[in-house]
Amino acid sequence: MLLTTVLLWALNLSVTKFILDEGLAPLSYAAVRYGLAAAIFVALALAVEGSLRISRTHLWRVGLAAVTLWVNQMCFVFALDLTAASTVGILLGAIPVFTGLFGLALGTERATGRFWLAAAVSFLGVALVALGAAGQVSASLTGIVLGIATAATWAAYSVVFAPLTRTYSVTRISAVVLPCTWALLALAGIPQIRDQDWSLGWDIWVLLLFATIGPLVLTNVLWFRSIRRIGANRATLVANLEPFVAAVLAVVLLSEPLGLLQILGGVAIAGGIVLARRRPMRTRAA
Repeated sequence: MLLTTVLLWALNLSVTKFILDEGLAPLSYAAVRYGLAAAIFVALALAVEGSLRISRTHLWRVGLAAVTLWVNQMCFVFALDLTAASTVGILLGAIPVFTGLFGLALGTERATGRFWLAAAVSFLGVALVALGAAGQVSASLTGIVLGIATAATWAAYSVVFAPLTRTYSVTRISAVVLPCTWALLALAGIPQIRDQDWSLGWDIWVLLLFATIGPLVLTNVLWFRSIRRIGANRATLVANLEPFVAAVLAVVLLSEPLGLLQILGGVAIAGGIVLARRRPMRTRAA
């Protein structure tokens, strides 16, 4: 499940970048994609469970998850619109570090010296990626900042969403969260949606359908089911493959340049994650 999720997430970066380059505005893309995904999840939840009921005590978390996902998607589509998919893919490698920082803020993680060293190494990698991408004609500082924000907000969304899976199925929560997120995206995207030229080629619509069913609907279920079955730490270790796979696919499919600083930055981000996950050796008793 995790390997399928990683591959679909990585491929989605190149697919989304191609769709945006072909003329679909960022918020027009996000609104259509999330509107379709919301309809699919509502239909699935009603067909399988027959209800969308959420306890009142959990409504605040559902609302927070919807707002966090809305901010995440705003950052995601505009980051890909302004910079290269390979750059955004590498920056997403910082998600585990941001997850750890949010865990510290919520009291679910301990602030060890190893973690702070790992965070420093990973953020050094982010800085190297930013410096390397800044020299590309296709990149912008705003796009790089939005790429970093995409990683941070996805970590926040996972932290907010995951506790709900202990009480409800992923399908039911998604059937409530995604329509709220779609409403926010549609409201924010009214100007772009109104001015959008919808006479797009059939290939764009096919790719948009793929980006909805695969990297959004299917992975949303697989990711949180994986976390519930094997834990967030082990799931994150496999998910660390995503930045590397995304960068390779962007170079191959979109012929995007990948400079030395970006490669070194990706290595530093991965090194920081490995350092954070590595357990200290235990000494044997005499």
